[in-house]
Amino acid sequence: MFLKFSVKILFIAIEIFLGFYSLVVSDSLLVKFLFFAVTALIVAFGITKLITKLLPIDKDYTSPEIEEEEK
Repeated sequence: MFLKFSVKILFIAIEIFLGFYSLVVSDSLLVKFLFFAVTALIVAFGITKLITKLLPIDKDYTSPEIEEEEK
């Protein structure tokens, strides 16, 4: 049930985003670039956060401080 609701919310958010994007595309080149840069940053941070949540922590490459805390 929660998954269905989140998919619907995601779909609505994408529709709003695409509508806003179509308005921005008709404006100046600087606005297009700024919109692209902000969108790229949001997507990059989102993917990074998602990957850190989904993938396990790599124990081979930990800092010495973390190793001392685990002992």
